[in-house]
Amino acid sequence: MSENVDQSDTTNEVKKMLWEMYGGENKKIIDDNYDKSLAVKCINGTFVGKKTENIIMYRGIPYVGQQPVGNLRWKAPVDVVPDDGVYEAYYNAKSAYGNGQLETGSLYYMDEDCLYLNVWKSDEPFNGKKNVMVWIHGGAFEAGGTVDPMFDCHNFVRENPDVIVVTIAYRLGVFGFLHLSHLPDGKEYTDSQNLGLLDQIKALKWVHENIASFGGDPDNVTIFGESAGAGSCTLLTLIKDSHSYFKRVIAESGSINLTRSTEESIDCTKKLMEHLGCKTVEDLLKVDAETLLQTATSLLFLYQFPERDGKYLPKDTFEACANGAAKDIDFLVGCNKDEMNFFVYSFGPEGWNNWVAKRKKERLAQLPDDEKALVESFKNDVKGDSYEPDSCLFSQSWFNAPIIRLSEEQTKAGGKLYTYYFTPESNDPVMKCGHAIELASVFDHPEMTDETGRAFDETFSKTLRKMWVQFAKTGDPSLSAELSPDGKAKQWPLYDSENKWVMVFDEFNIHPEKEKERKIVDWERTYFLTKYYFF
Repeated sequence: MSENVDQSDTTNEVKKMLWEMYGGENKKIIDDNYDKSLAVKCINGTFVGKKTENIIMYRGIPYVGQQPVGNLRWKAPVDVVPDDGVYEAYYNAKSAYGNGQLETGSLYYMDEDCLYLNVWKSDEPFNGKKNVMVWIHGGAFEAGGTVDPMFDCHNFVRENPDVIVVTIAYRLGVFGFLHLSHLPDGKEYTDSQNLGLLDQIKALKWVHENIASFGGDPDNVTIFGESAGAGSCTLLTLIKDSHSYFKRVIAESGSINLTRSTEESIDCTKKLMEHLGCKTVEDLLKVDAETLLQTATSLLFLYQFPERDGKYLPKDTFEACANGAAKDIDFLVGCNKDEMNFFVYSFGPEGWNNWVAKRKKERLAQLPDDEKALVESFKNDVKGDSYEPDSCLFSQSWFNAPIIRLSEEQTKAGGKLYTYYFTPESNDPVMKCGHAIELASVFDHPEMTDETGRAFDETFSKTLRKMWVQFAKTGDPSLSAELSPDGKAKQWPLYDSENKWVMVFDEFNIHPEKEKERKIVDWERTYFLTKYYFF
C-alpha cells in the first residue's frame, strides 16, 4: 500500500500487466478439440486447465449457479446446477469490487460477476487422495483478490505435489458486508451483512462436492488465510454446519475479533445512504457499482467487517469459542512481531498520524478512565520512534491479544491449537516484521518482496511451508528430522493454559518458547481490549 497506489496511471499500468499475465475470458468449448488429460468433470461442467511444467492450473471456475448481479446484488450465493458443457479454465475471473486504495486489493479489473475459484494440482503419479488446502485472501474485508500474483500457487504445489491448493474469491466491502434488513424494504435482505462469509462457505461446498475429481480428499480440507482471510477462517468455524467442509484452520495475523456489532453495521449503512441520497434497498440497487465503491471507500475505510448478527455469527465470538463451538477443528494461529508497522510504512507518517488520531478519538477516548490509564501506561513504556507507541498498541489490540485469547479459549474448550510468533525483519527500519511480511515465504515467491527488498533465508522459508503442509495433512505441524529441510527435528508443542507454548519463527532458530518469555501480549494492560473486538 504505497502513497502513490491510487494514482490512475499506476493503477492502470498494474491492471494492464495483470490482465496480460492472467486475464482473458473463459469460453465454452463447442467441439472436441481439447486436451482430455487436462479436463476435470465437475457438477457444473467439465473444466479444462493449462499445464506448466508438471503443474495443472484451473482458473476462473464458477462456484455458484448465478452470479450476484442485478437484483441478486445483496442476496445469498446460489448453488451450482448440473451442466454437461465443457469450459475453458484458462484465465482468472475479474476481481470482486474492492478498495483500490489498498495495494493488497483490487488493482485489477473488477466486476460484481466475481464468485470464482482457482485450482492447482501436480500431475505426478500419486497413490491415494491428496490433501486439500483452500486459501482465503486478506485485504481488510474490502480489498484483495485471487488474481494477486502472490497467490499463484505454482511454486507451492511444485514443492508439495501431494497437496491440491484452491484459492477462492468472495464479495467485499459494501457488496459483501452491508446491513440492509432494517430498511423499509429490507426484509428480503437478512443475509446481506455477512454475504462474504456465505460466499466462502459456498465455495467450500463446491470444493467438498467436486475436489475428488481433481484427485483431492474432500474429507481432509484445511482452510488458510492471512489478515481478513485469517479472520474469515476463524469465523467460519463458528457458523452452523460449516464443519462438514473443512477440518483444520491456519490463521496468519487474524482472529475472531475482526467483526463489528449490528449497531456499528447499521451506522455504516446510514452514512452510506445519506451520502448517496438513498432511503431504500431499491434506491441502492439503482446505484452503479463504481459509485458504491468510491463512496464507501471515502466514508467507511476499515469498517466493513463481518457482523456479529446472532444469525450467522454469535454475538460474542470469544464466548462461543470458549463454549466449544469450534473444539472439533484443529487450529494453527499466529502473528508477526511488528504487525502495525506495515500500516505506518504504507500510509506514510502523515497518513498514519491522521488515521491514528481519528481512531483514538473514536475508540480510545471512549474507554473508562481506569482502562484508559492502562493503555497510556503501556504506550509510555514503548521505546523508539514517535509512531512506535501507537503502532505497538494497535498491534496488541488488533492482532496479538486476540490471537492469544483465541488460543486460550480454544484450549479451555478442549480444542487442539498451535500458536506461532513470526520475527524476521525486512531491511526497512519502519516496516520491520510487519503485517503480511511472511506471505512471500508461505507461497514460495522470494522475488515478491516489497520495497524493503529482502527475501528470507531459503531453508527457513521452506521449513515454514513444510510445517503448514504437515499440519494440513496430519493436524500436527511438527517435523521429524527426515521431513525437516535442515535435517533437524522440529517439535511444536500444543498451546496449553499453563505453559502457553508458542513456536517462535526466528529466521535461523525456529524453536518453542513459553509466551511469557516473548511477551507477545501484555496481559494486564492490553489483553482486556479484546472485549471491544476491533478496537
